[in-house]
Amino acid sequence: MSFSIGIVGLPNVGKSTLFTAITKKQVDCQNYPFCTIEPNVGVVAVPDDRLTQLTKLYASAKTVATTIEFVDIAGLVKGASLGEGLGNKFLAHIREVDAIIEVVRDFKNDDIIHVAGKIDPADDIKTINLELILADLDTVSKRLSTLEKQSKGPAVKELAKNIEILKELQQLLEQEKFANGIKVDKEDEHYVKELNLLTSKPVMYVYNVDENEMGADDGRLKICAKLEAELAALTDEEIKEYLEATGLTQTGLDKLIVKSYQLLNLITFFTAGPTESHAWTITKGTLAPQAAGVIHTDFEQGFVRAEIVNWHDLIEAGGEAKAKELGLVKTEGKNYEMKDGDTTYFLFNK
Repeated sequence: MSFSIGIVGLPNVGKSTLFTAITKKQVDCQNYPFCTIEPNVGVVAVPDDRLTQLTKLYASAKTVATTIEFVDIAGLVKGASLGEGLGNKFLAHIREVDAIIEVVRDFKNDDIIHVAGKIDPADDIKTINLELILADLDTVSKRLSTLEKQSKGPAVKELAKNIEILKELQQLLEQEKFANGIKVDKEDEHYVKELNLLTSKPVMYVYNVDENEMGADDGRLKICAKLEAELAALTDEEIKEYLEATGLTQTGLDKLIVKSYQLLNLITFFTAGPTESHAWTITKGTLAPQAAGVIHTDFEQGFVRAEIVNWHDLIEAGGEAKAKELGLVKTEGKNYEMKDGDTTYFLFNK
């Protein structure tokens, strides 16, 4: 199960520097068959101390982290929705990702010219968002025009609901609001999804700041792209020494990766043993059989039950046998909704 996040931003905001740091953390793709890594794509492991602890508990011969894909999308410019800069090519790349990170410049450097001539994060966000909105407005308007012409024929009844939702979307976008603000009934969600709108995707803002601003917590997700690119080139031990010296618990890049994972409403479950400790990605709300299918389709098709213990309970018990003795291992059926941190053994019919 692959999830991708597009990194966008105006020119000279540090987007490419951030992506350089990400690609230096790229995982070995030997464990991910049929994965062709393009120059503008970085696949990175999601930092997870739970997996590290499970590996130690079982003395696993192999550890496989869950991953997330970042896509470096060419710099957006004002007028992209009308074809300025890379225009349609830029917007097409965004349509292919599951979520968007907007990198916003909030650092001073007289040698790096800001495209708007001033450092104004709020204005940059407004510029980027407006281009996404205008592109979506064009998509919705064209689709609406097509359906309204078709509705004059015999299919008018079937198209009525679709047209109603399109008009609501059009009104929302004309007010310069994102399409993800629309409320529709579950059975009508496909009308919105089939449009693949840019502003329907989850968005996270990342502020590229000077290094001396990294310590202050003001509620924003901040990163110093220049520093992260330098840290990514260090060994794990050197990074640990840096974090201890600065009083930080994790690098800005690791924080960004974890936040990106959460942005997509993803959770992690584990399988663990002497051979391998493995983290698996699923969306929140996934049932046990479908989670088993992430490992192998046969597991889902022949699903019988799952034996599940919370990772922390397993660690505290000191192993599977003791966890069972303490009644910490639960047997769950087809309707069990997986929880973040579940350590699981699936039983299935071959």
